[in-house]
Amino acid sequence: MSTGTTKSKMAKLTLRDLDVRGKRVLVRVDFNVPTEMRGGKIRITDDTRIRESLPTINYLREHGAKTILVSHFGRPKGKRVQKYSLRPIGDYLHSLIHQPVIFSQDTIGEVPEKIIEHMENGDVALLENVRFQPEEEANDPMFAKALAKLGDLYVNDAFGAAHRAHASTAGITKFVAKSAMGLLMEKELKHLRNGLEKPAKPFVVILGGAKVSDKIGVLKALMEKADTILIGGAMANTFLKAQGIPVGASRVESDKVDLARELLDLAEKRGVKFLLPIDAVEAEEIRAGTPIRNTSRLSAQHGISDGWQAVDIGAATIALYEEEIAKGETILWNGPVGIFEIPDFAEGTIAIAEALAQSGATTIIGGGDSVTAVKQAGLADKMTFISTGGGASLELLEGKELPGVAALSEKS
Repeated sequence: MSTGTTKSKMAKLTLRDLDVRGKRVLVRVDFNVPTEMRGGKIRITDDTRIRESLPTINYLREHGAKTILVSHFGRPKGKRVQKYSLRPIGDYLHSLIHQPVIFSQDTIGEVPEKIIEHMENGDVALLENVRFQPEEEANDPMFAKALAKLGDLYVNDAFGAAHRAHASTAGITKFVAKSAMGLLMEKELKHLRNGLEKPAKPFVVILGGAKVSDKIGVLKALMEKADTILIGGAMANTFLKAQGIPVGASRVESDKVDLARELLDLAEKRGVKFLLPIDAVEAEEIRAGTPIRNTSRLSAQHGISDGWQAVDIGAATIALYEEEIAKGETILWNGPVGIFEIPDFAEGTIAIAEALAQSGATTIIGGGDSVTAVKQAGLADKMTFISTGGGASLELLEGKELPGVAALSEKS
């Protein structure tokens, strides 16, 4: 993570720098929340992102702004898809702020213009899914301009989408008088960028998930700062294979084995303790109720059994990782260490969450599935900070500039 540009990166307008009273304020939020169909109705299964946007929404209401919310939801690929309508999310938001949320069935044009014209100070409106428009992901300037026409000021509070250069996250800023970051965006940058600039040591990083290729940049950047890196999830298989350990039928990125070897060498060169699973839970197939067993200690002679797959870290690895976590002063976790969606394969991930909760360290959960795991374990309130953005947090940890932040107005 480069440190030289941090000051210039932070010098952006924030919500508190704006005079919002009586103004139409367009707020890009991230309401892309997990849902399920139950009894013919869409039910939100994790409302973290909606709740995290409340401080910004409530600040604007209390300061007499006309708040117009813009968000994406799902991947409708530029078409109107009923199941990705934001209307149910608007209804849910209404129940949280105890105030009607005016819903516009169109994102731009006459319908929202009429609605906004009749808004009073303190009112909140929500536009239909911005990704129903193909121009959104193409960052089309005409669409960005049509969106900007609906407001006087722009606030980006969608950290989870800040790594995308789309019309509503980056393009729109060229057509408004002032654009600023919301309270959630500010909080995310503070913890993920500044909080990890000079972490209290020992700094322990836990990286899981499926692919080494997704985490190369992060691994390289964090090796400059971390004392210990603990690897889990399917990405561990690629590293094990690089060490000549048989991985059975486990998911492996065969084309990344050489890269895994390079990363192991780099860790050694940097003096970083780079730990891989020393045993695993293996299963013949990936489904609930399938027979599972703990392997013996992994070695070139004893790897994952032929035809079986690694689905979680084993008991000895859990004990080893718990020991390392207990030593940490700052701990960053991104990515589950097993296929935790299936309860039989979730023991390692839950154990990591519990170890973090008991650690007394500064604990940062870097978005994505780790957040779901921490919530499922009922331990969210025991963590120092939980990020709302998986991809965005990874790019930030790599030291990359996020397009949705770069496009905001500079503080004069």
